[in-house]
Amino acid sequence: MLIKPKKGKILNNNDTTTTLKLPDIQNNPDVREIPIDKVGVKNLKYPIAVKDKDNELQHTIATIAMTVDLPKEFKGTHMSRFVEILQSEDRELHVDSIDSILETMQKRLHSHSSHIEIEFPYFKLKEAPVSKKPSLIDYTAKFHAVRSGRRKDFILTVKVPVTTLCPCSKNISKYGAHNQRGEVTVSVRFNRTVWIEDIIEIVESSASSELYSLLKRVDEKQVTERAYENPVFVEDLVRNVVLKLKAKKNIIWYSVEAENFESIHNHNAYAHIESHKDFINGTDNGHMIRRY
Repeated sequence: MLIKPKKGKILNNNDTTTTLKLPDIQNNPDVREIPIDKVGVKNLKYPIAVKDKDNELQHTIATIAMTVDLPKEFKGTHMSRFVEILQSEDRELHVDSIDSILETMQKRLHSHSSHIEIEFPYFKLKEAPVSKKPSLIDYTAKFHAVRSGRRKDFILTVKVPVTTLCPCSKNISKYGAHNQRGEVTVSVRFNRTVWIEDIIEIVESSASSELYSLLKRVDEKQVTERAYENPVFVEDLVRNVVLKLKAKKNIIWYSVEAENFESIHNHNAYAHIESHKDFINGTDNGHMIRRY
């Protein structure tokens, strides 16, 4: 059976192609005159390749958010174009292609600024401290890249799980001390390459002990005793991390958060330190900010 539309070519009723002119509602004017800072898509899963300090390249799956600003004159943006832009790259997204994606978003969506947030699990092979049994442990990493006009910005964030042991509990208790798992979130801007592994090492060396996926009894004994010998408050933890970040000359801005999932309280302990520097004029105490 054939169907003849009012305009366009004759179509078979099983044919999904059409030359019909469909209305573009998003391009309609909006009379409310309110610009939108960010509009786009979130929670988009996509394979990516990340540079690995030990193995050159690591393949993983990212959760991606892509947004642009929307001028007050337009009713909406074209959501499908975000996915088209991402899919137009190689089947696997590489970090080196992020800036070209942002620039394409600006052009195709007629925006002044574009944002992409790429969060992914990052795996590291670790040996147990005594038995040397190898196992993979996962961390969470995130790239947040922005293009505003021709100005660029890039922030690397890494979340690292750790163990902390309470100095006060150790000091006042006759037996042992309470300890707990915590999470440290480090965000940095930089002017030369910063490896995810470098951030992990800084955090783990600042805590009472690092974590492992696989521990035999001899390892468990060693980790427990190491934590007991290195008690840290959540305040100590963020300060330890900041001291080590400051020693890295390629890091020009940082934000460090620590949260302890308390074992004897029904609440968490939290601390945060951020470097307060002048980014308005693109400088950081005389140093140019790295624009991705």
